Amino acid sequence: MANHIFILATVMLLAGIFGGLVNYYMYGDNDPDATSLPRCLVVGIGASFLVPVILDLVNSELILETQGDPSRLLIFTGFCLISAIASRFFITNMSDRILDAARHAKEQSESVHHDLHVIKNELLPLIDTETEQDLEPEEEPITQYDEELDVTSSKALKMLATGRYIFRSLAGLCRESNNDEATMLQTLSVLVSRSMAGKVSGKNGVRWHITEKGRRILESQM
Repeated sequence: MANHIFILATVMLLAGIFGGLVNYYMYGDNDPDATSLPRCLVVGIGASFLVPVILDLVNSELILETQGDPSRLLIFTGFCLISAIASRFFITNMSDRILDAARHAKEQSESVHHDLHVIKNELLPLIDTETEQDLEPEEEPITQYDEELDVTSSKALKMLATGRYIFRSLAGLCRESNNDEATMLQTLSVLVSRSMAGKVSGKNGVRWHITEKGRRILESQM
């Protein structure tokens, strides 16, 4: 039995070395950085010594049949050689799969991060609108706001505050105010620059909303 194990170990060792040499001479010129002789030999020998494990997993009795049967030993040698030669393809395939999985996970993470950023920008105005704010001692009362608004800006601010939707589209504001897009866009830009309105970019495009400052200024003018 000990002699049989020694023979099998010798067969696996020689098959691994030969398979590593085959890989080295086949692919060493094409990819010298990734293919070196020691690496090919180590990988080939390791893959060859995995053959008994694979045979055991598939409930094969080939190892027992090699004892006293040279033809079965020759078949076992062929399996070891195939495993050693195919080791490079197996490792390369697994590396590609791992890299693809890592790349896919990174893309999903970036997508989730972007979606969370968009959701955050969309929810903050809603939270500010529905949350009562306490005035700080040094904060000026509502009646002391002296921001002056023209008719178009005041009307746009009222539409943002009293409309059906919290986030308004440019087309909806133009339709409600009977103004063209250029005029309305300029008005919204002025409101945004004066922190009376804000805008967010979501999956449906750019939307505008009234800020807490804009709501207070609007209330002070009523």
